[in-house]
Amino acid sequence: MTNQQKEQIKNALQVYCDRFNSQNKAANSLKGISSATISQMLNNKWELIRDEMWRSVSAQINYSADEWIAVDTRDFRLLKMLLNDAQVNSNVFAVTGDAGTGKSFALKAYARENSEAYLLSCNEYWNRKLFLQELLAAMGKDYTGYTVGELMFEVVHSLKRQDAPLIIIDEADKLSDQVLYFFITIYNQLEDHCGIVMVATSHLKKRMQRGIKLNKKGYTEIYSRIGRKFIELKGVGSTDVRAICQANNIDSAIAIKEIYNDCEGDLRRVKRKIHAWKQQENNEN
Repeated sequence: MTNQQKEQIKNALQVYCDRFNSQNKAANSLKGISSATISQMLNNKWELIRDEMWRSVSAQINYSADEWIAVDTRDFRLLKMLLNDAQVNSNVFAVTGDAGTGKSFALKAYARENSEAYLLSCNEYWNRKLFLQELLAAMGKDYTGYTVGELMFEVVHSLKRQDAPLIIIDEADKLSDQVLYFFITIYNQLEDHCGIVMVATSHLKKRMQRGIKLNKKGYTEIYSRIGRKFIELKGVGSTDVRAICQANNIDSAIAIKEIYNDCEGDLRRVKRKIHAWKQQENNEN
């Protein structure tokens, strides 16, 4: 890894640390990264820091040296508006969108740019304890040795001391019922003080509707707390694709039309098609 790459990661790390009150809290939010390592990186003491550590920091703070230029799509703008509304006004929203609509990218960008906004990227294997540990880690809190009850107390106590906190639960459809019930507890204890935004595919909406129909425990309560509504993202439109293509140096109307017609509303496919088009142009030249 070159010094230029390390300098870029260092600058991104400084921005990341600025979201927390201390380097210790920033370190607590990163797995396997000590406060001392962060200090060494920020103070250009790089001699003993392995490349693997630089790559780990880069991945965990969502930094990428990719030359790809992102664009604010209509869904990106909608998500940003909802996240800001939830944080400022302690509102609760549930948002659904298909894979490839740029949900996670928008959520990471918002959490990166706004203090007291805590992003959880959920996994199927999470139990109640892991969920709370990940939330405390995102907040920069040490959770070592806590029981589930103590973890919940620490989450609620810490958030109540903040001015305008926001919990962002990405890929919420991956959570088991037992973990999803925590949403009710957190809502009840932090109502009108903490914003919550759940984001998932349409599977969560179908699961919620089925649970309500079967009168499953907790589903009606969760549905009530999200305002009995799932806000649906619209997907990638032709205007979005044109803006993305032009931002990434594809100006040909023929190319833009072909990319849009073949992308199936998936931002990942747009990126691949732009890459393929550029490769084709390079081969022809």
